[in-house]
Amino acid sequence: MRGAPAAALLAAVLVGASLASCSAPRSPDPAPGGSRGASTPASASTVTSGVGSTERTARGATADRRYPLHTGIVATTFWVGEVFDPGAPDGSQVLSAYDDHWLASYGGCDGVVVEGTCSTERRTAENHYFPTSMAPRQNPFYLDLPFDDVNDPAAAAQRSGVVPWADEPRYATVLADPDRSLMKDRWVAVRKDGRTCYGQVQDAGPGVYDDAAYVFGSDDARPANRRYNGAGMDVSPALNGCLGFAELDGEEDVVDWWFVDDADVPPGPWTRLVTGS
Repeated sequence: MRGAPAAALLAAVLVGASLASCSAPRSPDPAPGGSRGASTPASASTVTSGVGSTERTARGATADRRYPLHTGIVATTFWVGEVFDPGAPDGSQVLSAYDDHWLASYGGCDGVVVEGTCSTERRTAENHYFPTSMAPRQNPFYLDLPFDDVNDPAAAAQRSGVVPWADEPRYATVLADPDRSLMKDRWVAVRKDGRTCYGQVQDAGPGVYDDAAYVFGSDDARPANRRYNGAGMDVSPALNGCLGFAELDGEEDVVDWWFVDDADVPPGPWTRLVTGS
C-alpha cells in the first residue's frame, strides 16, 4: 500500500467511481506473474475445502519446490479505492505498490460510493463474490503481502535471491526490469475454518514492505508487522466474503495461506476474471 496527498486521493475516488465498466467480465491474455485463462463461471460449491487438497497444493506443482504453509495469520480487509488514512504514506488503495493508476485500472471503487467515500460491502456466493455496483476490469479476488520488490530498496535488492520463482525463464525479463514486480499477479491460497479460496497479489503490505523472512521463510515464520493487530496479509472484499470473515473491515480474522503455482489453481469464482500484467 502506498499513499498520496489527501485532496488528490479523494478526487481520484470520485473520478474512479465514474470509470466503472459496464461490460461483462473477461479474461486478459496470460502474462508473467501468475495469470491463467478464465474457466467456466463457478458457484460457491466449487470453493475448495478439506485438509487433503490443501496440503497437496501447499507443496506446489513443481517437484523440487515447496512453498511455506503459513498458519494462524491475522488478515485485514482492504479494497480498491479505499482511503482509510489520508495523512499516512500507505493510507490509500487509490494506487497500489505496482500500479499508480490502480483505481482506474480496476474500473472504479471496489465497493459502494457513499457521499464521495468508497466503502466496502458484504459479498455473497449468489454474485460469485463480485461487487454489486460495478463491473470490475480486474480480478476482484486480490490481496497483498509485505514484500514490495519494486519500491522498497531492501526488498528490491534481494528479490532475485529470495523469491522462489525468480529463476524461472518466464521471469527473466521481469527480473531485468526494476520497475516490474515478481510478486504482482502471483496466486495465493487462503484458508479459513476449512474453506480455501484463491486470490492474486496486487499490492504490498500491510505495514511492512521488506519482510522476506516471513513471506518466503519457514512454515512457522511470523510477520514483522506490529500494526493492525500484527496482520500479515490484507484481503479483498471478495476474499472476505468467500472465506466467511466475521467482520467486513476488522483485525480479528485469522487465516492460513501459501503460494500456488498456476497449474494448481482450481476453477472457481476467482478464475472468472484473471488479472494479467
